[in-house]
Amino acid sequence: MEASGGSVLLNANESPWPAVMGGTGALNRYPDPQPAELVRRLAALYEVRPEQLLVGRGSDEAIDLLVRAFCRAGEDAVVISPPTFGMYAVSAGIQGATIIEIPLRGDFSLDVDGLLARAPPALKILFVCSPNNPTGSLVSLATIEQLAIAFAERALIVVDEAYIEFAGTASASTLLPRHENLVVLRTLSKAHALAAARIGSLLAHASIIELLRRILPAYPLPAPCVDAGLAALAPASLAATRVRVSSLVQARERLGEALRLVAGVRDVWPSAANFLLVRCTDSASLYGRLLSAGVVVRDVSRYWALSGCLRITVGSDIDHDRLLSALAQQEAVA
Repeated sequence: MEASGGSVLLNANESPWPAVMGGTGALNRYPDPQPAELVRRLAALYEVRPEQLLVGRGSDEAIDLLVRAFCRAGEDAVVISPPTFGMYAVSAGIQGATIIEIPLRGDFSLDVDGLLARAPPALKILFVCSPNNPTGSLVSLATIEQLAIAFAERALIVVDEAYIEFAGTASASTLLPRHENLVVLRTLSKAHALAAARIGSLLAHASIIELLRRILPAYPLPAPCVDAGLAALAPASLAATRVRVSSLVQARERLGEALRLVAGVRDVWPSAANFLLVRCTDSASLYGRLLSAGVVVRDVSRYWALSGCLRITVGSDIDHDRLLSALAQQEAVA
């Protein structure tokens, strides 16, 4: 075990000469595996105790850690509800876990009856994305609690809340005191505008956090990313984030109304996230025309039940002007 707290550090083969890069602080020492101040501030933001929080490289790393820790290759299973975030299946596949798909209902709500009836005995993790990517649909806390109770002593219910700030609803972390098999994933990538810093948090019972720390890479977050996270969690920054989120939600509704008037757009689903799911009469052609105009959206038509669909991120007013202008040109061509 490494000693800590010394002032003469000759234990980690680091350079004794501080290197200052790009205006950041000295980078010659390895960062703290779990930076105490960052963990403290994130725990305060998410209203959990510090021992209930693990910080790492985005939600992707948390998903991978959970599957590796709880699923034995060739023996255990995870359940996902497509269409949903692809990393659940990717991580399960890499680990060799069985992937059981129990699709969302036609209205993109979670098929709770199907989950309860069809979840296999080997189930170890049930992934719930709320708001769901790419549909934008929300899962109620009552439903999440129902699943946590139903699978208690049997499987983890992992609720991915990457977009929860845009939903205006309470987090599933409020259920943690009552359910030891509940895990909640949060991130600074979306609402806090820190996608490049890759700071994700896993919230769970302290025993789960302790287990995951054993397999977490030694130094998951570079020092500049930690500094960026601390800056984003300062009171003034949090206040600014709340204003930006409110503005984005309003912009989301305006964009949805505008898209519903575009020829060739069949459906624009309500969204609790920072994107809209749009079904088109000819999504491939529309995608190509947008790309030619320099506007990049996500083609999700290959996903289950999303034939002809595009996912469009809510951007700035300037972004939306370019998007709608390109769509107007498309109408003229048609």
